[in-house]
Amino acid sequence: MTLFAWPKQAAFGRVVPKSKIYEHATVSTALKERFVQQVEQINWAYKLAPETVNLPATPAVAEIQVFRLNLKGASLDQDVLKAIDRAIPFPLIFELVQGGRIKLAAAYKRPAQKPKSDADISIVGNYLETNWCPRDTPRQSLPVALDMNGLYEQLLLHMMPIPARSEESLADAVGRVEQLRARQREIDKVAARLKREKQFNRKVEMNAELRRMKAELERLK
Repeated sequence: MTLFAWPKQAAFGRVVPKSKIYEHATVSTALKERFVQQVEQINWAYKLAPETVNLPATPAVAEIQVFRLNLKGASLDQDVLKAIDRAIPFPLIFELVQGGRIKLAAAYKRPAQKPKSDADISIVGNYLETNWCPRDTPRQSLPVALDMNGLYEQLLLHMMPIPARSEESLADAVGRVEQLRARQREIDKVAARLKREKQFNRKVEMNAELRRMKAELERLK
């Protein structure tokens, strides 16, 4: 996986109280408990903006914020990330830190075409996550881009579990990842039913169905 060397001039380094997230996002009592149980500290680590990365803003992406979350354990509910995304109006890249390891996470966040309210200003998709790696993994320079939107797309593409196809937009690539996840869930369900099935004829049918579904999965990849 790739860890990025965020520019020194982009360092922000401010601790964000969880109460501030609660104020700016709809957070239930149960979700507040998950914040307390799973997150040690939220740090607004870097602010990638035209003045800090020397790239022009675009209507879709004026700035990109890097948030570092120190976790209490290995698990983190994605609703916690989504609440933070809802509270911050800019695209976010998360660095999740737990003990001596780190990984990246982010959702494709884009402006809503016709926001119904302040809460609907942005559309936040499902999350892309890299694998865990040691915290001292060497970091690489930021991807080459022409503007802030291009930088955001490059950062997200580095987190994709599958390679992007030529001429494929980020939205299409993210959509393909969602299709892959949905197909994998279906495969897992059929595989679980197959283990419980006693009738030989049904086992043959289900094995054939599994082969077909796995072939579709490979084509999506």
